Formats: sequence, structure tokens, C-alpha cells
Amino acid sequence: MSRYLLQFSYDGGFFHGFQIQQNAVSVQSELEKALSTIAGIPVDLVGSSRTDTGVHAREQFAHFDIIEEANQPKVDWVYRLNRILPASLAIQAIYQVPDEFHARFDATGRTYEYHISLSKDPFSRDHAYWFEAPMNMEAMNQAAQLLLNHRDFQSFSKVKTDVTTFDCQISRAEWQKVGNQLIFTIEGNRFLRGMVRAVVGTLIEIGLGKWDEADLIRILDAKDRKQAGRAVPAHGLHLIHVAYPEITFVSKCSS
Repeated sequence: MSRYLLQFSYDGGFFHGFQIQQNAVSVQSELEKALSTIAGIPVDLVGSSRTDTGVHAREQFAHFDIIEEANQPKVDWVYRLNRILPASLAIQAIYQVPDEFHARFDATGRTYEYHISLSKDPFSRDHAYWFEAPMNMEAMNQAAQLLLNHRDFQSFSKVKTDVTTFDCQISRAEWQKVGNQLIFTIEGNRFLRGMVRAVVGTLIEIGLGKWDEADLIRILDAKDRKQAGRAVPAHGLHLIHVAYPEITFVSKCSS
């Protein structure tokens, strides 16, 4: 048995999230179907992050195992998979990794971006949240820095979740204006379900002047999702990077 790591990206608007769901098209189901077709045997994937319906991924990973006797991954697998997969889902690379590697638990960090379009833009309508109300980006950035010194993010987690801890370590949280968009970048060792969208919704309230830094501290300490702001729409959220130790990538598959 050998273990491999798949690197891919997708437009989340075409999928009901990453994880397999009954009677719905998911990223995982499409990938497993394509891999199983090429390998000639059933292939199961374990993803690095379970993005929700509508969330995009510029860089995502998943591992899978292939028995030695089966058709082993080769360099042309990337080409062959991309020929089978829908246009909204693309493979970038396949790596051979150590047998004990785990795509989710071995990830040391993840980076998300949330895009807000400040004016109506037909070219970004599926990938950015159109929100024209004036916001104080300086106030939003100052409040965002409070996240770096906090650990328990239960107030920003979906209520029904199977996690055993709400602790996350945030290493970066900042807003930037790029063209007609505000882009929020957040990096952390892990994220809870719905966490980034709830954080952004709360920071927007601060940008609008409805709340301030004291309110953010109150929300964090409350450990109550009802205290935080609304979750912004999923289509503005992008998973852009998953970090692993360098030793992870043993080699790219070759002929």
C-alpha cells in the first residue's frame, strides 16, 4: 500500500461543499469517482479541510491509498484526471508521501481570504460579496488584531459540530483594499465550521460603527454564537493555502 497526496482547486459555487453528501454533488465525490476510474479500483479520499457549500479553494489537498498491485499514479494522471473532472475542479499535482501522513491532521496551518466587492461587479459576483456600505477599515484592522491573542473561538463556531475543542491559534488577521475590493486574510493552525464567515460578519459590524473592540472582547468571552455577527455569504470565502512540513512532499509522481 502506498499513500499519495492530491493537490487541487475548485469553484465552490458548483458543489455542495467538499465532503460527500447524499443526493448532492460534492468535491470529494467527483474526485473519488475520477480517481477510481483511472486506478481501476475504489479510491477513498481524506481532505485537509471540509469547506462548506459555496466556498472556493485555490489550494486544497487530500490523501489516498493505492495497493502496490494496482495501477500506480504516474505523471499523466494529472492530465487524465483533468480530462475527466468538470471544469470547476482542477488537479495541480500528485505527490507520494510517507505512509503515516494525514492530509488533515498533519497540516500546520491554513490561510483563508474573504472578498468584499465595494461596487457592483458582474465579473466577481460569484466570488465576492457585494457590500457597498461605507466601512472603517482601520477600526476593522485594529479589532482583528485582538484575534491573535485569543484561543477559544466558540462564539464563531456553528452550534452543531463534532469538535472536541474550540481552541484555534490565529497568526494573521488583516484587511487590505485591492482595487474595488476589501480582502480579509486570516491564517491559523485550524478553523471551526463557519468560523471565518462569522468573524468577517462581526468585523463588518465594527466597520459600520455598530460595535467596537470592547464588543468583540465581550463576544469572544461569551462563548455563545448568538452574540457574534451574522455569517457573511459563502461565495466570498476562499481557501488559498494549506501548510505542511517540507518533509511531507517526498516526490512528485513520475513515469
